Amino acid sequence: MSNDNRTAPSMIDSDALARLQAWQGRSETLADDITAAPVRALSATLDRDDPLPQAGTRLPELWHWLYFLPHHRQSEIGDDGHAKRGGFLPPVPLPRRMWAGGRLNWEAGNPLRVGDKVERTSTIASVTHKAGRTGELVFVLVRHEVRNERGLALTEEHDIVYRAAAAPGEKAPPPTPAPKDAAFSRDIAPDDVLLFRYSALTFNGHRIHYDRRYVTQVEGYPGLIVHGPLIATLLVDLLRRNVPGALLARFEFRAVRPTFDIAPFRVHGKPGADGKTFSLWGEDADGWLTMQATAVLA
Repeated sequence: MSNDNRTAPSMIDSDALARLQAWQGRSETLADDITAAPVRALSATLDRDDPLPQAGTRLPELWHWLYFLPHHRQSEIGDDGHAKRGGFLPPVPLPRRMWAGGRLNWEAGNPLRVGDKVERTSTIASVTHKAGRTGELVFVLVRHEVRNERGLALTEEHDIVYRAAAAPGEKAPPPTPAPKDAAFSRDIAPDDVLLFRYSALTFNGHRIHYDRRYVTQVEGYPGLIVHGPLIATLLVDLLRRNVPGALLARFEFRAVRPTFDIAPFRVHGKPGADGKTFSLWGEDADGWLTMQATAVLA
């Protein structure tokens, strides 16, 4: 008689983890130019009516994700649309890869501006392994430092999580209800066009954002996944719409639950007692919390 409750063998034993942790400390430095065209394109994608960017226009917070894009050759792309494992990031053998969250600090008095020549140094800070209720997880922490001609402009910690493939009948973790005390909110319709435009702007080939057959049949999700960085950008955009002139000193966010294109979702915010700290969060159509964030104004 078969035992349906047996534990699957671990893909990440101590030797495999040691090999992955050999990537810790690796770094790479990329150069780019803050050009105006991506700024115009993201403004349109977010449905903003911004003035046309010109040399010297301040780059809104999180819009630096439009630059330092990966330019892997087509032959270097894996089955999931990302670059094949290895290279700068460790070759984690778990198939599902997600942007789980991050923490950012902007340097006072040195914003990124259109026309800047910029450089980003990225370092693998840590590789950790955990066996959870839904299988194995590997967390990779990447630290970025972005500089322009005037010096350090921002530092960022970027959390990447790798997960095992979905098991038959796998249930998602219990959801968390979204807070109901928002001071301001916005409804978002995550249609195919929005996801395509953001994927194109960030040169993101990950098939979970545009290939419905792949995301449902291979990764086991009910629909296309809304990019975590897009939701984070929408949260900061919500703050900008409701607090004119807001400039950020710090921002941190954590993805709590995937957001899918099968229904509209909402982004919310409220100020803290100090008037400088804002709670921001995403809520899906069923009222569950999908992302939580904190923004601190400069």
